[in-house]
Amino acid sequence: MQYRKLGNTDIDISQICLGSMTWGTQNSYAEACEQIEYSLERGVNIIDTAELYPTTPLGPETHGKTEELIGQWISESGKRDQAIIATKVAGAGTKWIDNGRDIDGKKLRNSLEGSLRRLNTDYVDLYQLHWPNRGSYHFRQSWTYDPTTQNREQFLEHVLDVLETAKALIDEGKIRHIGLSNESCWGTSQFLNIAQQHDLPRVVTVQNEYNLMQRIFDLDFAELAHNEQIGLLAFSPLACGMLTGKYNQGAIPEGSRRSIYAELGGRYSEKSQPVMHKYIALANEHGLDPTQMALAFCMSRPFMASVIIGATTMEQLKVNIDAADLTLEDSVIQGIADIYRDHPIPM
Repeated sequence: MQYRKLGNTDIDISQICLGSMTWGTQNSYAEACEQIEYSLERGVNIIDTAELYPTTPLGPETHGKTEELIGQWISESGKRDQAIIATKVAGAGTKWIDNGRDIDGKKLRNSLEGSLRRLNTDYVDLYQLHWPNRGSYHFRQSWTYDPTTQNREQFLEHVLDVLETAKALIDEGKIRHIGLSNESCWGTSQFLNIAQQHDLPRVVTVQNEYNLMQRIFDLDFAELAHNEQIGLLAFSPLACGMLTGKYNQGAIPEGSRRSIYAELGGRYSEKSQPVMHKYIALANEHGLDPTQMALAFCMSRPFMASVIIGATTMEQLKVNIDAADLTLEDSVIQGIADIYRDHPIPM
């Protein structure tokens, strides 16, 4: 297992991050504990969660359940110091969390206090804004994204409010660092600018989707990440399982994400399925596990802080973590580049 810096901090995080959004619905407490313990043994040292989790399915009756399971593990194992914990404040629209209102300093503090209680910890290492107040082009919204409706001054006031609250929370020892999620390049740059102007905490990561079929981070965001030391925490590195091969020929395995969300949040479509098959065929051509090829590619990207994996079975988890030992040959990289050139954004 290799380790990289969490943004510009002195914290070393594993190149694989253990995702948790199935814990509490698809996975029981015992299964969550087994996943955590195995991951720690393999060198994974960061767990990502959110007050919104679990999301499979998402609902008011399960809100906070994932954090509670992690908190129970922390309490019973006594291993809080062995895990870097990253969680998130929910964005606007989730009616059962703070009436679905926008994120501001007050909501940041209130949500964090709830997360700390559920997690049975005095602090979280990374606290992330799950969704921008002004909307986002992520989750298949790039086709209709319209930033002309945004209010610049209102957004900048929001950033200042959030960063001032983050500073207070850091000073109180309740969080160590702050990060973003589902953000844009411009939005992230404004957090950096205002932090510098007012001597406030600097965001250290952005958690956005990144995989073989969703690589918009490669452009302007990659430049920002390099020059400003902002690490990417990549979610959905397997495109919700599409890049594993388990959905070939329209299969819907029992208990899989497609058994809950057939279109996988807009990922599984007539446009994406042929491209999915091309990547799986490339892996097979080179004698590689498609899952491991997809994850190894993500881990090879220079802007990557950590790749967030999610598994509902131990077999899946072991295959995922084994990808850390894989270095892709030049012929595989070229094959990926050829497919990408023909199909840059198929979903």
